[in-house]
Amino acid sequence: MPTFTHSGLTLAYHVYGEGAPVLCVHGFASSGKVNWLDTGWVETLVEAGYQAITLDNRGHGGSDKPHDPDLYYPSLMAEDALALLDHLGISRVAVLGYSMGARIAAFMAYQAPETVASVIFGGMGLNLINGLSDGNDIIAGLRAPSLASLTHPTARQFRIFADHTGSDREALAACMETSREAMARADVRRIDVPVLVAVGEVDEMAGSPQPLAELLPQGESVVIPKRDHMRATGDKVFKSAALEFLSRTYSGGAV
Repeated sequence: MPTFTHSGLTLAYHVYGEGAPVLCVHGFASSGKVNWLDTGWVETLVEAGYQAITLDNRGHGGSDKPHDPDLYYPSLMAEDALALLDHLGISRVAVLGYSMGARIAAFMAYQAPETVASVIFGGMGLNLINGLSDGNDIIAGLRAPSLASLTHPTARQFRIFADHTGSDREALAACMETSREAMARADVRRIDVPVLVAVGEVDEMAGSPQPLAELLPQGESVVIPKRDHMRATGDKVFKSAALEFLSRTYSGGAV
């Protein structure tokens, strides 16, 4: 897997296909492969005429995994993603983010509106502003001696996921401490690029999609029927809505 260096960290990425680039930013405890390749997103984007670029965020996948919480603020991870675009010589891009990746995408759009053409916030609704209420439970679950001692459902869910992917649990705990930093409501209102907010109908982690879309100058929302936070990731309704959105807001890649 190719890598590049930013802020002293070696970060892994992959590029698939040709066409207008779409940067795919994965969620917490996941990776470019797990979030985008294994769910069929890369295939979907490439078949639609886009170039899919996946990035392993710091602390995840094939990238460096520091244990310092101060290195995981979403603004810093947004800078990683923008540095990858510079590394690849890409000046304009659409960004597809899921959960933590959507938060990173929001900071990218706020920090570099000249680079981000349009954005899809998957698995992230009004909690972009409100923050994540289960964060401390997830941290405790990641640092617990074993899964058997955990009773909190979300903590168990992420501990199982982290163990399944062979993740560095201490790096993930550090990441959870600061990557869930909420974005100020006033800053959300300044994200003046087209944004699709896509959240599962029974997703209890993301927050409602429509109120967030209404705060965004060019926001719109879609509800992914019968899906929770984990199962919405690769849903066909989500993919269809994303492709339709990109075809309207991002020229050069779709049919």
